[in-house]
Amino acid sequence: MQPADIELLKTLCGIFAPSGNESAMTEFLIDYVNKNKANWKVQPALIYGDEFQDCLILKFGNPRTAIFAHIDSIGFTVRYENQLIPIGGPETESGYQLVGQDSMGLIDCKLKDEDGHLFYDFGRGIESGTDLVFKSDFRETDDYVQSCYMDNRLGVLNALKVAETLEDGLIIFSCLEEHGGGTVPFLCKWMYENHQIKQALVSDITWVTEGVTHGNGVAISLRDMSIPRREYVDKIVALAENSGVNYQIEVERSGGSDGREIQLSPYPIDWCFVGAPEDHVHSPDEIVYKDDINAMISLYTYLMKHL
Repeated sequence: MQPADIELLKTLCGIFAPSGNESAMTEFLIDYVNKNKANWKVQPALIYGDEFQDCLILKFGNPRTAIFAHIDSIGFTVRYENQLIPIGGPETESGYQLVGQDSMGLIDCKLKDEDGHLFYDFGRGIESGTDLVFKSDFRETDDYVQSCYMDNRLGVLNALKVAETLEDGLIIFSCLEEHGGGTVPFLCKWMYENHQIKQALVSDITWVTEGVTHGNGVAISLRDMSIPRREYVDKIVALAENSGVNYQIEVERSGGSDGREIQLSPYPIDWCFVGAPEDHVHSPDEIVYKDDINAMISLYTYLMKHL
């Protein structure tokens, strides 16, 4: 990756956008696209507004395939007293630093996990309903990048890099994925009824496991808690083989993504999860191998040309 790409990833990882509170990320993306699209092969139409909530769609040429990348993150909501409620499924180790803001000002506090009951440690009370996220601590070595919210800021970065050369396709930035979803159904409705698109790729980050490891390329998931249609997944794998890009096959029984909501929609849309693996999932220390990121961007670029 070029240094500018790492800087963009660092910026993305530091944007406050927990599930249900994604507007800062949406505004960043709209501004980024408008500033950079003149240098892209095709300048996309930007589609957003009240009917899309905080989601954003980029339309390039005559789209055949859609990329879905969720822009929200896990986090916490302040309840009463000093209690916290998880947003999604964050790791909850005592001492993790959390940040946010309420009407009294900026917040930089610590998480306390007492036998599964979550609290914050701060010098004053925090207003009930305030969202908090992990404090960004972006680290880079020759081989790895590490930070909170690689899931799914890497998926967003991937989509933005593919956008530079994309001629035909949709890039759909969705919301609320980490906390049960909710935006993908109306996004599927829009893309199917307006463009009759029947195939999608899910640009998200998966797990390092005994079968999916750092350094072996982007993971193509044959299944997780949901099972995509095998004919379509086999087509993705065949294209990956032809591309020459380093990839690995994932087979899991748990975990999910926007793919689940695509599958549950009333539209015949095929989907496949394709993403780099990370370790220390849903913690402030998510870590990804750089070459796997390069493979992810390269494979998406190839797939969007050939699907």
